[in-house]
Amino acid sequence: MFNFKAVVFDLDGTLIDTEKYFKIAWPKAFEHFGYKMTDEQYLYIRSLGKPFVQQTLKEFSGDPDFDYEKVVAFRTSIMEDLIQKNGLQIKKGAVEFLSYLKEKGIIRAIATASPVSRSERYLNQVGILQYFDKIISAGDMKEGKPSPDVYLYAVKDLGLKPEECLAVEDSPNGVRSAYSAGLKVAMIPDLSPCDEDTRKFLFAEKTDLSQLCDLF
Repeated sequence: MFNFKAVVFDLDGTLIDTEKYFKIAWPKAFEHFGYKMTDEQYLYIRSLGKPFVQQTLKEFSGDPDFDYEKVVAFRTSIMEDLIQKNGLQIKKGAVEFLSYLKEKGIIRAIATASPVSRSERYLNQVGILQYFDKIISAGDMKEGKPSPDVYLYAVKDLGLKPEECLAVEDSPNGVRSAYSAGLKVAMIPDLSPCDEDTRKFLFAEKTDLSQLCDLF
């Protein structure tokens, strides 16, 4: 039991079940421009900040003239089509955990690689936007995940110390970002199980968000 004053959530794959769409959209976008992306490569780029993902995708493509912005724009159009066709689903236990935190007066924030505008739209679409006090985008940071800057900024913006905050993540890159910033980290694995290298950074590992109520 820790006296956490805030919980800082990742968005994609942690609160909203969007990673399954990214897993389709990224390889399709790569293929459209004549490249190939494996499942392992996609899993590697989850939650990566823009500078890191730009360089990594260029390496994956093998093309010195790789146009990141064009590929991302095409991936975004695929994502929007998938969401329009299939809708957005909330991750298991999210409403229960968010309601619990709100009742206890614990701050709820988001630290995500996604733009704030898209994050707000998705959260509103699944009906949980009202639960959050702050949304912080790693896109506004110099580096983003797995660097600690987005979590350091979030903690400072909330007026708290890192040890007063619990981070909730679904991917290794997000876990490393929060841990490096000094937060306790809980992981709810999404598309792949937690590996041993990542597990050593964790304060808790659960299978759905409602189980995190036990930490408070």
